[in-house]
Amino acid sequence: MVSAGDEKGVGKGHVYYTRYNNKNKKDPSKKYETTKFNPVAKKHTVYKQKK
Repeated sequence: MVSAGDEKGVGKGHVYYTRYNNKNKKDPSKKYETTKFNPVAKKHTVYKQKK
């Protein structure tokens, strides 16, 4: 999962590795999205599935 960064673009590209998302079996085209702490930006940012 890759960070989109904050409003100013700080922390963009920081990566979290997670297991494969099995929650979207009905519509696998949807990308998994969550908020996690970004240590580069020092705040919570949105992380999206890259694949």
